Amino acid sequence: MDLTFPLFVGKLICLAPVRPEQDAEVESRWTHDAGYLRMFGYKTIRPISSAQVKKVYEELDRQGDQGKNKFYLAIRLLPDERLVGFAKIYSIGWTHGAARMQLGIGDPADRGKGFGGEALRLLLRYAFEELNLYRLTAAVPEYNQPALRLFEKAGFRVEVCQRQLLHRDGRRWDMLGLGLLRRDWEQGKQANRDMRGE
Repeated sequence: MDLTFPLFVGKLICLAPVRPEQDAEVESRWTHDAGYLRMFGYKTIRPISSAQVKKVYEELDRQGDQGKNKFYLAIRLLPDERLVGFAKIYSIGWTHGAARMQLGIGDPADRGKGFGGEALRLLLRYAFEELNLYRLTAAVPEYNQPALRLFEKAGFRVEVCQRQLLHRDGRRWDMLGLGLLRRDWEQGKQANRDMRGE
């Protein structure tokens, strides 16, 4: 198994660098699923070709160290390394130790299997322990209840409510801004260890 320098390996998945040649086609296929795209917010929903996805990857590579203020990681299934999603840390303000993050599992058949939860745990570890960030934020549409539950279980709190920002499914929805501080994440880790008697 060649994981191409994984950053972190969990029980189900690993976070690893993107492989533009193989991954662009898979990610492009996800963008043809309106149900997938609508989970991320208020941007215009439209399919993206694999060539367009490749250009995004190439631009990240050209920026060197992914621009030093954004990290785009592949979520790969173990043990076959199949791409199942992505994890992003971006808009990093190094002076303040603050950044935004986004997480997505592409294929509906791969959702609800624990891949997103494990990816989030690994990404938080990367953000707080490796990048030495202090604060992470994520924007989640009100109708994306699985994502809200996932983030809240990890310790994120709703901090901002942009009322009725989104118009989907014939009605208006709120966009929720969630935040997590490193100290809260560390306390949550300690509480979990205490519950397990470690």
